[in-house]
Amino acid sequence: VENGVFKAAVTKGGEKIYAKACILTTGTYLDSEIMRGTEVVKSGPDGCVGAYGLAACLKNLGIKMFRLKTGTPPRLKKDTIDFSGLEKDEGSKYPLAFSYDTKDYIPFEEQLPCYITYTNKNTHEIIYKHLKESSMYNGIVVGTGPRYCPSIETKLVRFSSKERHQLFLEPESRYTDSIYLQGFSNSMPEEVQVEMVHSIKGLEHAKILKYAYAIEYEAIEPLQFDKTLMLRKIKGLFGAGQIIGTSGYEEAAALGLMAGINARNYIENKPGFILERDEAYIGIMIDDLVTKGTKEPYRLLSSRSEYRLLTRSDNADMRLMEKGYEVGLNSEERYQKFLERKRELERGIEVSKHIYVGNNKQVSSYCAELGFEKVDPNTSYFDLIKRQGVNYYKLSQLEDRLVKLDSELSYKLEIEVKYEGYIRLQLKEVERMHQYEGALLPSNIDYHHIDGLSLEAREALDKIRPGNIGEAMRITSVHPSDINVLLLYIRNYSKKNGL
Repeated sequence: VENGVFKAAVTKGGEKIYAKACILTTGTYLDSEIMRGTEVVKSGPDGCVGAYGLAACLKNLGIKMFRLKTGTPPRLKKDTIDFSGLEKDEGSKYPLAFSYDTKDYIPFEEQLPCYITYTNKNTHEIIYKHLKESSMYNGIVVGTGPRYCPSIETKLVRFSSKERHQLFLEPESRYTDSIYLQGFSNSMPEEVQVEMVHSIKGLEHAKILKYAYAIEYEAIEPLQFDKTLMLRKIKGLFGAGQIIGTSGYEEAAALGLMAGINARNYIENKPGFILERDEAYIGIMIDDLVTKGTKEPYRLLSSRSEYRLLTRSDNADMRLMEKGYEVGLNSEERYQKFLERKRELERGIEVSKHIYVGNNKQVSSYCAELGFEKVDPNTSYFDLIKRQGVNYYKLSQLEDRLVKLDSELSYKLEIEVKYEGYIRLQLKEVERMHQYEGALLPSNIDYHHIDGLSLEAREALDKIRPGNIGEAMRITSVHPSDINVLLLYIRNYSKKNGL
């Protein structure tokens, strides 16, 4: 790093790899330690080498770090498990995928099932007996763990009244005999883990292929990143995944995608690619991280979105396909296919507004089956679809004038129509927020010299450096009175500078 700009990555052997940009995706390897009982080993996951020199380098550059913790359950040998008395948990018979482009579904009969078992009184007695031997409860673990997937020891401590806890036996691959014991992560000594596993129904003779462990690792305080996921103080150095405080699942994958796009844009001197809170859950996550920060592994929940009706799973393509095309992630063929589907959906909605039920006996009969009183012939199909239980796909089979759509587009149309009033209200909320986000804060603003700001707000604003009033409003330490002060400051600043 020279003059606040990334120049090269230096290998352990001293070799320099020069680049215009670098993305740090260290996962749980950054200054990592594995813990079982009183045993602490400097190691990455599964005995892999951790990243220790990098952690020291970042600290030397003045990057603020904090320590997080996660864990993993034991892996069991499949042919040592008695599945005969366990509940089978099969996959979905209806083909599900992240994209309608997916065609190569694994047939249902070829899918590998999971199985369900439970802890019991004996399991709990073993855990309580050895609780002080767990790394979580003997004082060794200092990092903050994930709130929403606690270890089995923590489940017992937090929910002591529960007589059992559900566990899933998940095949890790169709090509290996390893079974993942979901819900049983722990940091007990190996001999205690054997006793715990053997106390569970179906696992009385199970062989442990890999023992569970807790792992601590370093992360960068996310307030030090901007919305493109680049460190504010080191141009060209980006981060994604657990290094900026998230968990390592969908959150990390999405951040990797965004960091990759923005690293390329940075190299090509293009504007940053930023998704807003009303456009995508990715936008919500990044905004949360860089304006509020986190003290624990961040998980993205639907409750974090104030615009849940706009950021639905069914309209992901309508929200994001065009943006993906603009940054080069979607092919021309895929984009044109999307545009055709979008036109069909819009046509379906528009046609439904301008044709009426009339004396269609089949539709009247269908409505009677749903328990409706006689439908007024002057009711538009748009208004009929709004009624509870009315299915557009079924309706289009009974009315030739309606646009014929596949089941997926029919579902999209139903949601757009049924929630049309609520969606319209939410769009007004978005418009109001965009007005605040249009009130830009000067990059050189000195918050410590603005009269009327609370001390708490001054410190938070100076640390995070929001780009506009909307972002400032979402900072935990900034209160409505502080926002009024900032709005007045912007007004005076604009007058003074003729803006």
